[in-house]
Amino acid sequence: MTAQERPRLDELGIGAGKYARGAINAITDVPGVRVGHATISDGHYNTGVTAIVPDQLTPERRSLPAALAVGNGYGKIVGATQLQELGAIETPVLLTSTLSAFRVADALVAQLLAQPGHEQTTTINPVVGETNDGALSAIRDRPVGPEQVAEALASAAGGPVAEGCVGAGTGTTALGFKGGIGTSSRLAPVADAEYTVGAIVQSNFTGLLRIAGVPMPAAEMLPEPSAETIGNSCMIVVATDAPLDSRQLARVARRAVYAMRGVGADFDQGSGDYAISFSTAERGAAPRDEDLSPLFHATMLAVEEALINSVLRATTRRGPEGRVGHEIPVDEVRRRLAAAGTSELE
Repeated sequence: MTAQERPRLDELGIGAGKYARGAINAITDVPGVRVGHATISDGHYNTGVTAIVPDQLTPERRSLPAALAVGNGYGKIVGATQLQELGAIETPVLLTSTLSAFRVADALVAQLLAQPGHEQTTTINPVVGETNDGALSAIRDRPVGPEQVAEALASAAGGPVAEGCVGAGTGTTALGFKGGIGTSSRLAPVADAEYTVGAIVQSNFTGLLRIAGVPMPAAEMLPEPSAETIGNSCMIVVATDAPLDSRQLARVARRAVYAMRGVGADFDQGSGDYAISFSTAERGAAPRDEDLSPLFHATMLAVEEALINSVLRATTRRGPEGRVGHEIPVDEVRRRLAAAGTSELE
């Protein structure tokens, strides 16, 4: 069974919870947001780049309101201080492998400086997140660089998003199973309007997996343990077309981190858990804080489902020295969900 033949959470009959999924159930449901991947997978390397590209960033509009939430700061995220200080992103958000983060950031800057409209640019703040795929990839070689960054940006598209062992998720493990890239979206009423919130994740952390509240212990479901997770981290990117300011987006980002507990994250002391949120809306009056609760709840639902999808869609990968990240057995997932009578996210 290939990654894209493996079921997503909605295909297992689990309802969306209080707020409906978007049409594609991906971060690309937010208008103007595209996603691209570049993947290296040959048994020695299992790694890559994932690019989240908002079309609203143009030479005429150099930044979008954004925010960063840090669940635990043991990470190598590039661009964090300016993101926090200015409450804005100036570039696409790229995800990759820990030791390749700095090569990816340099390549992203080079790509942007070569674009029309940047002929006089003398400062730009790249945003690059990472998790450690060293269990299943020869991470010290730092194989990800300009070629993969160019490929991920060039391939970025709307519509369905490849999940599981692709791009930045190619070599990650999560919750005892093979992890990777996952995405989901929700529609949320804010005051008199309906907005979309979409999430994409790079999962690489420990804990006891729960799907819609049902425990899925890897120790019981796998014939042998997966390669031990290194780095114990997660990157989450949340996009919305709601006209939020950076302070409100920081509140959204914090909810995205909270959602990790819904799937069983143990928030180990060595984790690097980050959520970046941004708005694609045209500049205008932000909604009242009193109206944001549905958007907060929708964010947590979307992130929780994206995290689950990252595991469900991942396929077994073998890395150096015989280490293996085992895919979750889908038939056993179905059996446990049916036995629990679970039908919906909360």
